[in-house]
Amino acid sequence: MTPVELSRTVLRAVRRAVDEGELSVSVPERVVVTVPGGGGCGDYATNVALQLARPAGQPSLRVAEILRPYLAGADGVADVVVTGPGFLNISLGGSAPAGLVEEILRDGPRYGYAPSAPSPSAESRDAGELVELSCPGEVRAVVVMDTVARILRSQGAAVRTRCEGEIVPQWADILGVRVDERSGQEQAAFSRYAVRPVPAPADPLPLGRDAARWALLHPAGHDRPRITDEHLVQRESNPLFLVRYAHARTRALSRNAADLGFTAEPGVVAGTRELDIVLADHPRVLARAAAHRAPDRLARHLVTVADAVLALLPAVLPLGAEKPAAAHRARLALAAAAGTVLAGGLSLLGIDAPDHL
Repeated sequence: MTPVELSRTVLRAVRRAVDEGELSVSVPERVVVTVPGGGGCGDYATNVALQLARPAGQPSLRVAEILRPYLAGADGVADVVVTGPGFLNISLGGSAPAGLVEEILRDGPRYGYAPSAPSPSAESRDAGELVELSCPGEVRAVVVMDTVARILRSQGAAVRTRCEGEIVPQWADILGVRVDERSGQEQAAFSRYAVRPVPAPADPLPLGRDAARWALLHPAGHDRPRITDEHLVQRESNPLFLVRYAHARTRALSRNAADLGFTAEPGVVAGTRELDIVLADHPRVLARAAAHRAPDRLARHLVTVADAVLALLPAVLPLGAEKPAAAHRARLALAAAAGTVLAGGLSLLGIDAPDHL
């Protein structure tokens, strides 16, 4: 079950409670489900009871207790626990949802994009949100602005960018940044946002495009980036290498499976809850990275996906004389889905995702 599907499930539980006369509220158009915070449990949590408490005229804890049995009885929901002032913590079934894997493989690198989103390198005047990004003429600011523009476009926004200072030609040649204009007349239709991260302490160009962009994007904007050769180290202790290595491993498994005569087929995969959660959470991560103009959220998310999929990979191919079975095909599909998320995320960061490392 994806977060979108779970959100609909929560809304159906609210509607049933209203229809049964246990709650007297207007059913909201949408509810948010997220990874549980501190003190939470399960796979997802929602604050819908807190959202409905005031209009229902009841304490949020009571609203949560009303909703819990309706939600607990829904297909795909294994358990629901109420914590804190009324958070509903939801545990899903213990196997990878084939529907999620099918969705990722169908959408490809655009998984998590808004339905109407243009190519992240294009601008669509038909998009809903109009955003003008500006930045000073400093290398980190320009790279962050370029990446924020990519992520915003993936969420359906029309974006234009401008720099308030000089653009060094190598920033475009080596780092692959694109800036629409150095300056320009402001348009009232655009919401304006100034991108001003902590400047880079050194020239990142010697690191090359991929390592330089990662070094500038992985830390939060208020943190000072480290411009050192550590980003070039070919070890899993280097987050950039970890992400690209995990992606390359998923691609290698597809090639190896083809040599063994079988292909990926989405199905039930047990014991992969952590990977299921982070893959299902990818659309929310993109949406929050766009809303907060924070590409570091996406970078850190990719590290989490890489960690989770690497634990799966040793079990994907048959061992010894073992014949490929449905479980192997399902694991291969799940690994391929994770590789797709890694490739799509790296692309939005402006970083290459090679099939071979």
